[in-house]
Parts: sequence; structure tokens; C-alpha cells
Amino acid sequence: MLPGDEAGAAEYEVVVVGAGIAGLACATALHQAGVQRLLLLDKYDGVRSDGAAVLLYPNGWHALEALGLAHKLKDIYPACYLEKQTNVETGETKEMLLTGTVDRPGIGVRVVHRKVLLKVLAEELPQASVRFTSKLLSIERKQASEKSRSGFIELKLDDGSVIRTKVLIGCDGVHSVVAQWLGLSQPADSQRSIVRGLAKFEKGHDFSNELQEYVFKDKRGAYVPANDKELYWYIAHDTDPKDLEITMHPRLILKQAMGRLAEGFPDNFKHVVSCSDLNTVAWTHMLYRTPWGLFLGWPQRNLITVAGDAFHPIASDLSLGSCMALEDAVILARYVSSYMKNQHGLKDAIEAYVKQRRWRVALLAAWSFLSVWAHHSWSGLGFLGWPVRFLWKKVYNWFVVPRIKETKNYDCRNLNSGG
Repeated sequence: MLPGDEAGAAEYEVVVVGAGIAGLACATALHQAGVQRLLLLDKYDGVRSDGAAVLLYPNGWHALEALGLAHKLKDIYPACYLEKQTNVETGETKEMLLTGTVDRPGIGVRVVHRKVLLKVLAEELPQASVRFTSKLLSIERKQASEKSRSGFIELKLDDGSVIRTKVLIGCDGVHSVVAQWLGLSQPADSQRSIVRGLAKFEKGHDFSNELQEYVFKDKRGAYVPANDKELYWYIAHDTDPKDLEITMHPRLILKQAMGRLAEGFPDNFKHVVSCSDLNTVAWTHMLYRTPWGLFLGWPQRNLITVAGDAFHPIASDLSLGSCMALEDAVILARYVSSYMKNQHGLKDAIEAYVKQRRWRVALLAAWSFLSVWAHHSWSGLGFLGWPVRFLWKKVYNWFVVPRIKETKNYDCRNLNSGG
């Protein structure tokens, strides 16, 4: 049992629940901001090594720079600046800069191994501040007493232990216990899924350092080099009810990806998929929080709030979930650091964080919502499906895509830059 008071309950200033990208980033940022009694809880038995990779757009890279960690990844993962998008049905190919302009290409986009990013974040934390195999069961807000004038939050874990904290931050994913306690709306079903993996070429590959995307009916398939021996690939598509039966079986997932899902895509795409490391192949049914759910809900109560997917699950067609989680961490820690000298100001810090993030993530949720339907097949409308999808796609490309690009270039600034 962790050291605590006479009653056996360990006491902390801040407890973060969930050791994914959001949780590790929040804990790291708060540690760097000067929080002394900090604890990161996770239900698993260690930092997870599953999953393939994440796309880090400029907004995510700026957050890593704010945490002082970008230099650890910069030389391992080269930046990619160009995207080639091919409509398989028409044969039309468009070239687009991923960030910046022709004269100033920006900082580019990097493919980073998920397990490497988690490791880099975890290395910043004191070992004693992380507690694994600790599943959160319940949350209870305790009123002020003679011993604790400001009150505290009591957490009960599945091993029977009790933890008390001033601040609780839920980074426990789409099905967050903390988000449910706050009363946030349940994530909505996008009716889309994404399959992804990491292709490995031991002798090296000769693919150009660019993001190559193929669009065919309701499917979007893409690959992009992570380095000179690996390529990250994904296929986003409308969900078939039968898909849900194989989500935990990488070999079956890969078989589907090379067959039905890659149907219509060129041979070079299928070749990349065929070279996948089975340990990296995963199928995710995409969920998202609706824009009105974020506008009407309030992701904070007293000193309890959420970050990452617990706050704003985003349909993976946009590939921005990890980047937004890193943003959350920097901005939350900056506000907490600013108010930490005055303990009564912690509530103001959490409110300021929520107020700033709420509007940005609600707008991104709106773009996510429109993105889902822009890539949906609309087959349920019969003969009207094609013209509806065509018009919706035109509006999406004209109005939404430029705003998504602005979102990807956002700079959250450093930890000491004020609110």
C-alpha cells in the first residue's frame, strides 16, 4: 500500500487516471510544471506496447517541443511534407503540401511508433509516481472537514485500496469512468472503422517519403514511411457488422485488409499491407463525441476534469487524437502551474483549462462529424446516394478541409507562456 494517513488512504495533489498518450503526457507536463505529489494510475501491468504508430502533425509536434521531448524523436523519424491523393475510380491524383506553403513547407508530419512515444513520455516520470494494475472503481467527492478545509476526492480501486487527491484528471479513454462520473454524453457511433498496421522491410524499402492516399467508394487507404525500413498504413471504411467479430484477431484482420478492404486499391498498397508485422495490426471501431455533446456538456466539476479521448474522442479519419491529447496536457499543466501557489486557485485553473479547450475541441468534433459523413457511402439512400455524397464531398473539400488544416497547424506554446 502506498504511504498515506492513519486511515490507510494515500494522499496526493493530483491523480491522473490512464497511462495512454493522454495520461502520460498530462502526468509528464504536470511533473515538469512543479506538481510534487503526483500519481498516475493505470489498470494494465505496464506501459502498453501494442498498436502501430501515430501521425504527429505540427500541433502535436509543438506540444512535444513544449515538453522538451521533440529532440528525442526528431532524428529517428524524418518529416514528411507531401501528400498524393488518388481517386481510384477516376484516376485523378492531387498533390498537396501536408503543412506550410511551397516557399515555407513548415515542420511537416512525422510517423512515430506508438510504443516509442509512450516510452519517451514515461521516462520523464519518477518511478514512484506511477502505479499499474490499479483499476478505478468509484469516485466520491468529500466535503471540507477540520483536516481538509478544501475537501478532497476519494478514489476506490479494485484491490480495495483508497486514494485521496485534490485534483483528478481522467485520461482513461473513450469509455472513461471519470467522464461518466462527470455526466458527459456517451460517444456516438461513426459507423466507420479503421484498420492499421506497420509494414516492415528488413533490407529497406524504396518508397518515397510522402503520404500516399487512395480513395475508392467509402474507403480511404494510405501509407507513409516511418523510416527507411517501415511504413505505417491504414484503411478507413464503413463498418460491416461482421467486422466486429474479428476485431481481436490480427491474422483475420490482415486477411480482410488484403482482401475485401484493399479491393480496388493498386498492387503497391496491397504489397505494403502484406508485409505487416502482425503484432501491430489492429481494428478500431471509431467513436466520437458529438459537437452538441461538447457544447452542452461541461467536462469539469470542482477539481475533476478529463483530457484526451475521455474528453473528446475523435473519429480516426482525421488522425488527430494523439495530437489533441498532447495539446491538452501542455495547456492543463500551464494553467495548474499558474494557479498552484494559491491552492484555492486550483479550481480556477481547471475551469480556465476547460474553457479554453472546450471551444477548440467542439469545433474539431464538428469537423470530425462532417468528415465521417463525407466519406460515408450513403448507400441507404438508393439512387440518391451518389449525388448526395458528391455534393457533400464538394462542400467538405471547400469548407471543412481548410479548417482542418488550420487545426493541424495550431501551436499550444510552451509551459510558461501564460494562459
